[in-house]
Amino acid sequence: MTKAFDNYEVWFVTGAQLLYGGDAVVQVDGHSTKMVDGMNESGLLPVKVVYKGTANSSEEVSQVMGAAQADPRCVGVITWMHTFSPAKMWIHGLQKLSKPLLHFHTQFNEEIPWDTMDMDFMNLNQSAHGDREFGHILARMRKNHKTVVGYWKDPATLGHIAVWERVAAAWADAQDMRIIRFGDQMNNVAVTDGDKVEAEMRLGYHVDYMPFSDVLCYFDAVKDEDVDGLVKEYFTLYDHAPALEDSGSLEYRKVWNSAKAELTLRAVLKDKGAKGFTTNFDDLGDYNVEKTGHGFDQIPGLASQRLMAEGYGFGAEGDWKSAALCRTVWFMTQGLEGGCSFLEDYTLNFAGGKSSILQAHMLEVCPLIASARPKLEVHHLGIGIRKTPTARLVFTSKVGCGVTATVVDMGGRFRLVVNDVQCIEPKPLPKLPVASALWIPMPSFEVGAGAWIMAGGTHHSCFSYDITPEYWEDYAEIADIEYLHIDKDTTIESFKKDLRMNEVYYLLNKALK
Repeated sequence: MTKAFDNYEVWFVTGAQLLYGGDAVVQVDGHSTKMVDGMNESGLLPVKVVYKGTANSSEEVSQVMGAAQADPRCVGVITWMHTFSPAKMWIHGLQKLSKPLLHFHTQFNEEIPWDTMDMDFMNLNQSAHGDREFGHILARMRKNHKTVVGYWKDPATLGHIAVWERVAAAWADAQDMRIIRFGDQMNNVAVTDGDKVEAEMRLGYHVDYMPFSDVLCYFDAVKDEDVDGLVKEYFTLYDHAPALEDSGSLEYRKVWNSAKAELTLRAVLKDKGAKGFTTNFDDLGDYNVEKTGHGFDQIPGLASQRLMAEGYGFGAEGDWKSAALCRTVWFMTQGLEGGCSFLEDYTLNFAGGKSSILQAHMLEVCPLIASARPKLEVHHLGIGIRKTPTARLVFTSKVGCGVTATVVDMGGRFRLVVNDVQCIEPKPLPKLPVASALWIPMPSFEVGAGAWIMAGGTHHSCFSYDITPEYWEDYAEIADIEYLHIDKDTTIESFKKDLRMNEVYYLLNKALK
């Protein structure tokens, strides 16, 4: 199991009461200890579960929930009602907790001991109705949470907890996430913009603007020998034409310039404590060379590709919501093998039942999704004001199933739109040397693309081979935002109904508040 989450833990709190005496509570505590040890030893959970004892009164619940809320290592709480735990005693504690909550409906013993079960056993093992009592108070309090039902040793059950743990850890990571915007929203684009104040209140991350003049201070501080070293690293890591290493060629100079841009962005992000960034080819490098006499000679595509692969969120054209979401996707999937990336709907391919969408961007696609070792190439970039040869990693994505997602601001709430997709083998693009993916949105091109557009989904999205819709459902529950999932069973008729019902729900919910 990955060690990426070693700085985090999930607390396990067992509900009980003193009605049946202290001996019963001792047995409850023993069962809980064995369960938590077994869950951790299973190797299926990415975040360590820490047993915090039984809660037998309102005071004990308030104390443990307050401690969970205050502890920076704790990213969420799992509750389980071993016996009948009167739910009114959980009210004040739950009011203190704003971190992710999972209600685990399980039982210590797997099967009923038919031949030996007596009243003492019945009094002790009461999850069948204890968890219903707890579930009622969660419903009454409208407390956002995830419910997992199943035996605690079952790998499928633990799999649901593992998903929630990854999402809870990513949620914790987002609460101090800083996104740096190099340039503003491009060309008055609406769908990639939104309410940054509400985003910080609702989703946790903070968005800052950084003028290009400040970036140049970092650019000027980069040492030539460090750039030379990074260029050598490029040539070691990526396939490339031998001629690219000719230090006297224009192509080499473009690779060198890209390396200096990467070192500049790294220095900025490290100095500012940022976890993501956006670029804009109207600002970063597109005409600043002419304005200032020095600086980036083109959009830092290669730098963006490599920084994404290391976990920095990225959004093109000022898209700060995608930058934050990409960081969250990467963080959730640490230790998994599929890969993730920022992507953009580029152009359509109508081919009957195989109609698909080419996913790419000017340059910025993360190499984590590459089907083979990426190739470092330099080509003319015919977009923006300054059209000049630019270095980039060229590859196609792996064939397989994945999920893509975006967050849009609906003016009063955020909406998370999720689509299952099937990545297929593309044809060669000899005149378009960029990284790309080709996918069919589920359930079909017509329905998948149509539903996405109806939902107001962006032309940018955050894609992963590892994420399942369950991750995004958990994320939306924790964030308390709208969730729309387009899958193999979606129809336009049903999706329209979902949109209309959601609109009524959120309008009424706002009015009731």
